[in-house]
Amino acid sequence: MMNEADLKDTGTAMALLERFRTQRLPRALKLKEKVDQGERLEDTDLAFLKEVLESADEIKGLVDRHPEYQEIYSRSVDLYHAITSKALANETSGKPGT
Repeated sequence: MMNEADLKDTGTAMALLERFRTQRLPRALKLKEKVDQGERLEDTDLAFLKEVLESADEIKGLVDRHPEYQEIYSRSVDLYHAITSKALANETSGKPGT
């Protein structure tokens, strides 16, 4: 039987996973495609990435308590890191943005 803390963690995790599936992952994949095509990120894109990375820091404790979420957490952080790394490379390449 789950205690109150486990129930709260499960509810939080389900909400976070749903938001990731319906909102954050689709947008991240569009940003990945954008930077892979050599485009620069706009201010709204950067604000989104900042918000996501701040959220990742906030939920790290939940992931530490529940290792079953570690893989999706790590893979999503890796995706955001790939986007930001490629975006930085695009910025420093000297090519004009769109």
